[in-house]
Amino acid sequence: MATALHNLSDYDMQNVPDASNMCFGIVVAEWNPEITGALLNGAVKTLEKHGALPENIHVKTVPGSFELIYGAQQLSRNDGYDAIIVLGSVIRGETPHFDYICQGVTYGIARLNASCPIPIIYGLLTTNDLQQAKDRSGGRLGNKGDECAIDAIKMAKF
Repeated sequence: MATALHNLSDYDMQNVPDASNMCFGIVVAEWNPEITGALLNGAVKTLEKHGALPENIHVKTVPGSFELIYGAQQLSRNDGYDAIIVLGSVIRGETPHFDYICQGVTYGIARLNASCPIPIIYGLLTTNDLQQAKDRSGGRLGNKGDECAIDAIKMAKF
């Protein structure tokens, strides 16, 4: 369903497993910090809301969205994580750079998901402008970080 028709923070709490015995890695891009910081806050709050202990949520930063792939791969080598969440924001500019970064990160995370023993949750916002990113990082369309946290809990339990 298109995000414009769905609030990213809406979910059925009854269908979310208890996360109290789970450990999560989060890799967040430093680029567009207003957006990625809001995504991170949403993810952490939602994980904790469903029982994850603060000491079992490990956050690592990388410079930009392309580096999310490497960060997730490095975290996946740690046997202690039940799931890894990647959070980033790429906003379309005037050059094809947007397309290359979005495609590269998407393929990289898909490759990791196919080869890693734990789920890697894709939380890359790919928007046309800053307002769209704000709308999806705690604005009128909810917070993609919330959605990623729920996905991480559910996939860790899978």
